[in-house]
Amino acid sequence: MSVEASLSRRARWRLPEIVFWLLAFAALLLPPGRHLLLNEIAILALFALSLDLILGYAGIISLGHAAFFGAGAYAAGIFCKLVTPDPHTGLVVAIAVAAALGALTSLLVLRGSDLTRLMVTLAVALVLHEVANALPQWTGGADGLQGMSVGPLLGHFDFDLYGRTAYAYSLVTLFVLFLLARRIVHSPFGLSLMAIRCNPLRAAALGVPTRPRLIAVYTLSAAYAGAAGALLAQTTAYVSLEMLEFQRSADVLLTLIIGGTGWLYGGIAGAIAFKILQDVLSSSAPQFWMFWMGIFLVALALVGRERLARGVRGLIAKVAP
Repeated sequence: MSVEASLSRRARWRLPEIVFWLLAFAALLLPPGRHLLLNEIAILALFALSLDLILGYAGIISLGHAAFFGAGAYAAGIFCKLVTPDPHTGLVVAIAVAAALGALTSLLVLRGSDLTRLMVTLAVALVLHEVANALPQWTGGADGLQGMSVGPLLGHFDFDLYGRTAYAYSLVTLFVLFLLARRIVHSPFGLSLMAIRCNPLRAAALGVPTRPRLIAVYTLSAAYAGAAGALLAQTTAYVSLEMLEFQRSADVLLTLIIGGTGWLYGGIAGAIAFKILQDVLSSSAPQFWMFWMGIFLVALALVGRERLARGVRGLIAKVAP
């Protein structure tokens, strides 16, 4: 079988994928009250997808991916206040700013070993956090960027209090960018990224331009993270320094740990599980929900994702045969 035929076979849509996306869009018809949570899930899924592009496919570890998330959020917020409230234009600007930042910082991140990359990504996020805090006239500083008034989608659909419009906006953006990422990872470019992840020296010996490929995927990942940050800023009409903090990077790493890396649905599955667990645990035990989340992660590490999933499926089969 040729490489083209193999990639084409892998890129075919399967029934579970089609059903998943149909259910995601059908969730727009749910009664008001859950769309705000669904909007958070869609945004976190896009953020996790951005990290999976570099971690799962290129093997680049990052502890400061929130830098691009926050850059996109602030770019969309400042653009909304100073230029135009149109959300689509603001989203494009945020993607461009985050991509430019990713291309610039990739020259530093891709130098050295994995440990060096970890420290550089963390340092970039810390520097951006302090820059945003030191420019209150632009970012609002510790008080956050307030006074955003985001315009209606397509000039007609206002953002409502129940989050239905916000969820539709985030879901469509996630779906479009997911299609692009799916196309990329099932292309010769994506195949070369996996070769670099497995053995960069052998990939270089085979003629793969490793550094340009890594810069390209790092820039793309930053653009995706910036889009996620812009969505959160536009759907909440607020931007704060919290979007640049380490906790934001830690949350997206936990999301990928839950869902798994190296397959595009890992970030989406992890986002669904993480947000639902957070919502349930924080409502039942507001002071100790992180404790129970930690217990879940320990169980996931000890038991294994596949064995835990089989156990859950068996329990469901017994309860509802």
